[in-house]
Amino acid sequence: MRISARADYAVRAALQLATSRDDEPVKVLAIADAQGIPHKFLEGILNDMRRGGLVVSQRGGNGGYRLAKSAGSISIADVIRVVDGPLVSVRGVRPPELSYNGPAESLLPLWIALRSNVREILEGVTLADVASAELPAGVSARADDPGAWTNP
Repeated sequence: MRISARADYAVRAALQLATSRDDEPVKVLAIADAQGIPHKFLEGILNDMRRGGLVVSQRGGNGGYRLAKSAGSISIADVIRVVDGPLVSVRGVRPPELSYNGPAESLLPLWIALRSNVREILEGVTLADVASAELPAGVSARADDPGAWTNP
């Protein structure tokens, strides 16, 4: 699985909104500056997030963006799906739509298991969890494994 720049920026922007004061709208430029995200690229991402129902926009001098619902009810998976589509795909195809023959037949259950693990983590962590630096115990335990930090 690869996390695109678009997905990374979207999650970071959502986290910036999750920590805004009193649910006040935040200007695109303020988010871009705070997170080091290219301004024009962020505008497109926020528009996708608006169309996906994750953020709302407000026009005018006091305008900007804010989360459409509480940070505790938006998972990291929700954000990634809105800007990038399915969490796991093989050649752009969702695993259940694939079929393999011969010695490659057991690839399909492998891809399904991978998708299940990715879902378990990304659907189980909310913006509020990350913003408060209180990841679920299972996620923290995986990250605490020294082997998780090394590349084979």
